[in-house]
Amino acid sequence: MSHTPATPETSAPLTTPASAATPDLSEGWTEQRGRLRKELRRFDVLLFLICTLVGLDTIGSVAAQGPEGLTWMAVLALLFFLPYGLLVAELGSAFPVQGGPYVWTRLAFGRLTAGLNQILYWISNPVWVGGSLCIIALTTWEQFFTPLPGLWKYAAGLVFIWGGALAVVQSVRVGKWVPIAGALARIVLLGFFLVSVVVYAVQNGVHTLPASEFAPTYVGFVALVPVLIFNYVGFELPSSAAEEMRNPRRDIPLSILRSGLASLVLYGGPILGILFVLPSERIGSLGGFIDACKAVFTVYGGSIAADGTVTLTGAGAVFGGIAAAGLIIGLLTSGVTWAMGAHRAQAVACADGAGPAWLGTISEKHGTPVRVNLLSAVLASVLLVVALNLTEGDGEKYFAAGLGLTICTTFISYVITFPSLLVLRRKYPDTPRPYTVPGGRLGAWTVTVLATGLVAFTVVVLIWPGFGVGWFGTDGSPADSLPAAFAGQRTAYTLSQVVPLMLIAVIGLVFYALGAKTRRTER
Repeated sequence: MSHTPATPETSAPLTTPASAATPDLSEGWTEQRGRLRKELRRFDVLLFLICTLVGLDTIGSVAAQGPEGLTWMAVLALLFFLPYGLLVAELGSAFPVQGGPYVWTRLAFGRLTAGLNQILYWISNPVWVGGSLCIIALTTWEQFFTPLPGLWKYAAGLVFIWGGALAVVQSVRVGKWVPIAGALARIVLLGFFLVSVVVYAVQNGVHTLPASEFAPTYVGFVALVPVLIFNYVGFELPSSAAEEMRNPRRDIPLSILRSGLASLVLYGGPILGILFVLPSERIGSLGGFIDACKAVFTVYGGSIAADGTVTLTGAGAVFGGIAAAGLIIGLLTSGVTWAMGAHRAQAVACADGAGPAWLGTISEKHGTPVRVNLLSAVLASVLLVVALNLTEGDGEKYFAAGLGLTICTTFISYVITFPSLLVLRRKYPDTPRPYTVPGGRLGAWTVTVLATGLVAFTVVVLIWPGFGVGWFGTDGSPADSLPAAFAGQRTAYTLSQVVPLMLIAVIGLVFYALGAKTRRTER
């Protein structure tokens, strides 16, 4: 990234397009802006991003694909993670406005497009929290602590969801400690796991990983690209709280660089550890990381039976319980951190006339969008109850459908957001850009095409797993790319993605219609 010194102008009000700076939003948002509190420092933003990027719910999904997952992880780090980081660094430092992605798309493509796009981005959070995050937390609890029969599973899931909601509504001064705790929990948990893998390897040896298994294939790419790219997204979230930062023009790009490097280490190490410890046939998308933790902690007390059943005793059971609690905390803080960004952007959209004005209200007491936060918790709770009933308690099926929909909604929004870079360079060429994508126009086009193209392709393979497999004489069957829990049920899986997407589009249109009163006040 090229760099020119940032000026200490982050607290200045936004101006009009005529001044060549960032144009302001509607009067509805201007009224709410005064309730924001500048409490986020550079270190806070760094840990916020680490907590955002290092999601613990997809480690098992990548490891389940074997060593090839590490190969594609490295390839996509170059072809997606780097371009995406450069793109967001420029947008975030040039347009440091509360609402981040919503504002970028609003300036580039207009309020209707931005409003519909923001609904997808926002609703992915309750889908994620009430879906894959919740089911992994419940599975972890059952494996390390006690079973959750019948209504107890619903009760535990609701405690998980509303515990997160309570954290999200807090003021920035209080709420920022949640992602800080989440980042530290990840570093400690994953670090201790890697140390335990080394101890396990010394005592028991490890599984060999033949070089041939690292060879990339198209079938592997189609299976891995959704979760790998999902592991790599979240850079834009701090920009949603840009006006709560001390110096967003400086801190956003620097934090993107540092958190990006940290996340590569924190992902790659545990995935390699799982591959060394567990036989490939025992690595599942849902329980891969959980099962690996149980296996390696036997070095502190416990045993592994011939059928692979793990029993932890003594210190092994104690460390297992601590790690399980750390994993649940890590999952909860992932949802909370994403919610802090996505909910703020949704509140800005509503206050700007792209949704009902009452949802755009910022609490005078907390300085946060409490109404959006509570509505999201309600949606996550409804999803939890409905999904558990539709899948009849099948955790793997619930996990696959929920994670797929989360990625799908998020990535469709990115297909609109990422091209904003090119449009805003053209529309606002004189806006100060402390950091710019290197390479001029060619560089900007390159990162935009790479980032947008890969997320668009991911949406296709999520809705239709196995897209392109078996074409042009290549090996494999598209049916084999379906999630294991949906084997032979392509129609059921496709409906689990398409029907909710259609409902979300309708919600977006309804929200926009409800914002008409706010829009009329501008005339």
